[in-house]
Amino acid sequence: MTTPSPVVSQAAELLDTAQQAVTPVGTATPWPDLDLDEAYATQAALIARRHARGEHGVGLKLGFTSEAKMRQMGVDEVIVGQLTDGMQAADGGTIDMDALIHPRVEPEVAFLVGADVDLADPDVDLEAALTGVAAGLEIIDSRYDGFRFDLPRVVADNTSAAMFVLGPWRALDEVDLDDVPVTLRARDEVVAEGTTAAILGHPLRTLPRLVALGRRLGLRLPAGSVVLAGAATEAVALGPGAVSAEIPGLGSVRAVAVSDSAGPLGDGGGR
Repeated sequence: MTTPSPVVSQAAELLDTAQQAVTPVGTATPWPDLDLDEAYATQAALIARRHARGEHGVGLKLGFTSEAKMRQMGVDEVIVGQLTDGMQAADGGTIDMDALIHPRVEPEVAFLVGADVDLADPDVDLEAALTGVAAGLEIIDSRYDGFRFDLPRVVADNTSAAMFVLGPWRALDEVDLDDVPVTLRARDEVVAEGTTAAILGHPLRTLPRLVALGRRLGLRLPAGSVVLAGAATEAVALGPGAVSAEIPGLGSVRAVAVSDSAGPLGDGGGR
């Protein structure tokens, strides 16, 4: 692995410390001026730190795959982040909010990669390698104070990735993903509604973007990898209690957020 540059090392240290200490990088904290390539290098350095602590990669996630999310966060480019096994919670399991800074939740469409995919292959067909699709929840948690960032900062912060939960897998060829309603509930109350069409018009349209980004960045998608295609609604601040997403045809996914000192669910932003 290439040795990170001093600015990349500095940014990775700040973000890794923020995540482990559950304390955001403050607005007054000296921050290196990263370009987008350096931001992705910082992301890679962050993931390398997680791997060194015993985690391993389980997939990739896309961010800003809806116009609403782009407008919400003031950016205009699809981005990619990396998932590890340490980020995954079981369907019906718990989310420890005390290990997160200011978590937000959003409903996702997730894909399962059934065979090794070489993203560097100019003839690669990622869609053909998919064998499953599921409803998902993603917990995002910006390591910046107030969820405030520009594009390089959110890329460096691994696209605000914190945790994810997957519902049961369904065969891709048995499911209609075209403009399907998506409902996010917290404590049995509807807190956000959207449609799969919010994800670049159709979740499968995210795949060419992922291939292009993965090829440029040298990312891998071995068999068994998960791909989070993007959020179908705006993110909502996560509070203690049950949270679930439902997508007709895909089913539902659920988790329970627990905390000794957290506020109620309220309005949220996103990655």
